[in-house]
Amino acid sequence: MNNVIIVAGGKGLRMGSELPKQFLNVGGKPVLMRTIEAFYNFDKSIRIIVALSASYREHWSKLCKGYGFSVYHEVVDGGETRFHSVKNGLELVGEGWVAVHDAVRPFASVSLLKTCFDAAKEYKAVIPVIDVTDSLREIDGENDSKIVDRSKYRMVQTPQVFESVLLKKAYDADFSEYFTDDSSVVEAYGHAIHLVEGERTNIKITTPFDLDLGEVILGK
Repeated sequence: MNNVIIVAGGKGLRMGSELPKQFLNVGGKPVLMRTIEAFYNFDKSIRIIVALSASYREHWSKLCKGYGFSVYHEVVDGGETRFHSVKNGLELVGEGWVAVHDAVRPFASVSLLKTCFDAAKEYKAVIPVIDVTDSLREIDGENDSKIVDRSKYRMVQTPQVFESVLLKKAYDADFSEYFTDDSSVVEAYGHAIHLVEGERTNIKITTPFDLDLGEVILGK
């Protein structure tokens, strides 16, 4: 069975909004609704789990009623960190395959989701990445820096898809500040990560500019 844990615990500080960014509108609909719909469009039977701060559950419930949003999903409490939110979501996941996805990446295509889930069946741990197109410099101290070879780097996206048994075992670990995403947890457990090609349009909405860009993506 396919599962997805959508992590919706962000506070929206960079957005400069009172509401977390997953509740803001893009194309006339809250970002989180579009993210849920992306996975439903990929697999009508997928189990959708949303890790949401308890303080926003009532707000989310009112939004769903107000928009007539009917895609079935389950809500678990978001944790202190992303690591703890995912761990809470994993309690509802059985055997099969599980994606972990940012609530504020609403534009993942059906094609990308299929690529990630199909690859996970072979490699058990898969993440989408895109090339770095800007030049990069490594900072050394306050004033020194040096150019680095950008061809050796990739920008990581979600969904990150895993065999559920593997991800659960990896998440038995104690929290570490070095766990920046789910692949870092699985890698620390000792399993290799397979890379697939992501999508430029699979943006993470974190600033007002990203909302404007989202409108352009929807328009196309």
